[in-house]
Amino acid sequence: MNLENTLIHALGMEITSLEKGKVIATMPVNDRTRQPFGLLHGGASVALAETVASIGALQLVDQEKEAAVGLEINANHIRGKRDGIVTAHGSLLHQGRTTQIWEIRIVDEQDKLICMSRCTMAVIKK
Repeated sequence: MNLENTLIHALGMEITSLEKGKVIATMPVNDRTRQPFGLLHGGASVALAETVASIGALQLVDQEKEAAVGLEINANHIRGKRDGIVTAHGSLLHQGRTTQIWEIRIVDEQDKLICMSRCTMAVIKK
């Protein structure tokens, strides 16, 4: 998968583990991902969460005939973060014929919860 010239690349995200129904990815908290008050931008957290769900969902479809796209996402921003790395742990909650539901926990280096997200993915025909 070529990630160059994508939001994933622009925000410095890295997929560190990929298996069926589970995805782990990291993202730096730096000038690219902070809001003007110096904290991790909520939109960057949501982008990380949807990236994890999207990549995970893609692994579970017939990639010759189907694609997976975001249908809905929500996020609760629990704790602020000014620098370092956040890690997103995505887990499949439901796999249906036309939808998947993913839960994504974003934590800091001490495993403290930064953001909790749920993303519904639609499985579509190519």
